[in-house]
Amino acid sequence: MNDILVGVDPHIQPSFTLSNRLRRLLWGVTAAVLYQTSPRPFHAWRAFLLRCFGARLGTGCHFYPHVAIWAPWNIEAGDQVVVGNGANLYSMAKITIGDRAVISQGAHLCCGGHDYEDPLFQLVASPIHIGARAWVCAEAFVAAGVTVGAGAVIGARAVLVKNAEPWGVYAGHPAKLLKQRVLRDTERPVRDSDRLQPAAAMARDEVAQDEDRKAALP
Repeated sequence: MNDILVGVDPHIQPSFTLSNRLRRLLWGVTAAVLYQTSPRPFHAWRAFLLRCFGARLGTGCHFYPHVAIWAPWNIEAGDQVVVGNGANLYSMAKITIGDRAVISQGAHLCCGGHDYEDPLFQLVASPIHIGARAWVCAEAFVAAGVTVGAGAVIGARAVLVKNAEPWGVYAGHPAKLLKQRVLRDTERPVRDSDRLQPAAAMARDEVAQDEDRKAALP
């Protein structure tokens, strides 16, 4: 559902439907009273609150108390996703985050913007996808419509306005590819058995699952 109104003057009229504004009002009160005041280790409680407002979260997600979330119903995260304090999920459109991805403190995922060539300064929104095992570092900015590939790293305070390729390391303003991220092929125990499997192979499996999940999205 598109909640953005078209052809209105944002200086004198609301830019969103009444239902959207009411939902965000209810979420804002809930966030202020129950979410942001929760103790730091209460990740399951915060995940519960987000799910109550339509977020689709996997298991073991850590959303910290001072994460700003514009619309929880536009958030979809895989397993063991971490979003640090001060991060801003400006989810005017869908934000999807793959398994074990990390959004560090102060990072900004910005799905909304304006058509600056429109005399009415029309509000526009596009989705953001963060791939499995990607890392958006502290205070980095990811623009609307951007895909961060699986395993990619977006350096601290980088400004990413174009898609980041899988397993690339990016930094700068605008962010540019510096090198490829290569995982050390160490061995570690798999959680549900005593079998050993190389970490890089495990990463590839998780990335493939994330891509399958993304392809299945409507």
